[in-house]
Amino acid sequence: MNDKNWQQRVDALWARFDQFEPADFVRQIEGLAKEVPPGDAIALFERASAHDSTGQEEKAAPLYRRAIASGLTGTLRRRAIIQLASTLRNLGQIEESIALLTTERQAGSDELDDAVTAFLALSLTDAGRDREAVALALGALARHLPRYNRSLTNYAKSLTHKA
Repeated sequence: MNDKNWQQRVDALWARFDQFEPADFVRQIEGLAKEVPPGDAIALFERASAHDSTGQEEKAAPLYRRAIASGLTGTLRRRAIIQLASTLRNLGQIEESIALLTTERQAGSDELDDAVTAFLALSLTDAGRDREAVALALGALARHLPRYNRSLTNYAKSLTHKA
């Protein structure tokens, strides 16, 4: 699906997200999804995101999985992985969340690297792996500081080597 007009309408709807009641927003996204062929990866992702953003994680997870399996690519695929992992964490499926995000951290690099790391840190915290979570978060933060980058990176590494 490469309909720019359709994606612009989806984006415009997301820009007004806070103006809708949750059920109305989902209905609007579902209506737009019906305009494209069934199984369209981007429409599945948008539907999953709508359910996720309105607190319906149990409906979002299978849609994220279908979107990824249907060939979602690029940044949208990476966003779907991050959002699925976050949804799984919220559903109590911590180990799967950690596995997805750990794999994603090794899959390449783009502007979403720190988001992957941040959500992995949340999942690690829920798994009781606080030191590892803090180390990841500090390592990600260190790249953005105007000073102390090397020191903070080394401190972050040392957190995972102490018991």
